[in-house]
Amino acid sequence: MRYVLPALVAALLLAGCRHEPLPSSAQIEALAMTAAQRADATAEQHLQRLATQGMPVAQRELGILYRGRPAARADAERLLRQAAQAGDAQAAFHLGELYRLPAPGITADAAAAWPWYRQAAEGGQAKAALRLGLMAKNGDGVPRDPAGAARWLQLASDLGNAHAMFLLSYAYREGDGVAPDPARAAALLEQAAEHEYPPALQELALTVGDPTRAGHLMKEATEHRRNNWNRF
Repeated sequence: MRYVLPALVAALLLAGCRHEPLPSSAQIEALAMTAAQRADATAEQHLQRLATQGMPVAQRELGILYRGRPAARADAERLLRQAAQAGDAQAAFHLGELYRLPAPGITADAAAAWPWYRQAAEGGQAKAALRLGLMAKNGDGVPRDPAGAARWLQLASDLGNAHAMFLLSYAYREGDGVAPDPARAAALLEQAAEHEYPPALQELALTVGDPTRAGHLMKEATEHRRNNWNRF
């Protein structure tokens, strides 16, 4: 595996010289990984050329790379916007993150992030739907809207986001934005636990009547927290 990524970079460079078909999305993402993880200038330059050719995936990946560089924020915003406007849902999500999160000398702007998260969520990006649910729930950048929050959390849940399942279980338990439904709340909690979401595992451990299962659930939650669980 040690030489796979450098070999891929070389192959992409040769392909560009011979005017062969453009690389696939997976190849571009691997190229971006090389540029980011290895600080590979050659890979980054090739990524820049692909972005200049108007490839949305390259624009998105280069924009994500630049997000980590305060001096390149304007370029990151431009590239992510170009990719998002071309229909790239991941780019729209990262553009939303760029606006929502504060940076040195820059104030967060949740209201500006909302439409990009919405575009990403409607494009099937689960984390974007979760962000919208949280923003609507907390009145972050938009008026507080419990019913709207529940709708976005439902979409995120349908897309497989365990954090959303967990939050939605609370909404159904408390009747926050939806009609109270204890059975639905319990099912969502179980579903989030099946996705190995630590808070759901812990919550379920405290509510099940079986001490043996409760012990297993609590142990599993602890193990996932210890392993820096962060997939959702």
